[in-house]
Amino acid sequence: MERARGFCQNGAMNRYLMILWAASAQAAMAQSPMSAAEFDAYTLGKTMFYGFEGRVYGAERHLPNQRVIWSFLDGDCKEGSWYQRDDQICFVYQDRPDPQCWVFTRTGKGLVARFEGNPEATELYEAQEIGQDMVCYGPEVGV
Repeated sequence: MERARGFCQNGAMNRYLMILWAASAQAAMAQSPMSAAEFDAYTLGKTMFYGFEGRVYGAERHLPNQRVIWSFLDGDCKEGSWYQRDDQICFVYQDRPDPQCWVFTRTGKGLVARFEGNPEATELYEAQEIGQDMVCYGPEVGV
């Protein structure tokens, strides 16, 4: 116990933790943002499921010509398209014309998307790719 306390008191443990933190931060920063061509090659023809904080967040079907269909997995699907702006991939949808821009990086476990590239903003990760269409209900019909 005395030795462990001395290790922490003399700052060696703090230096060790700082080195580990710096190494992991450098690894995260070393991932360069995906270009439009890389993003298209990775996603085209797939239904990508994205997670957030351990839960499935939504799914997006990637179609030719940079078109997409997004759903929060509630049966309500939104058609849209994407384009590259600087190092971000920006999406616009039929019901939301303001762009939703994300920085996508590829890791050993799949894609990671950070909203507007802001390290403090929402970060989504690729949960799975199941290779089948999403369930999208038809337009709402009134009585």
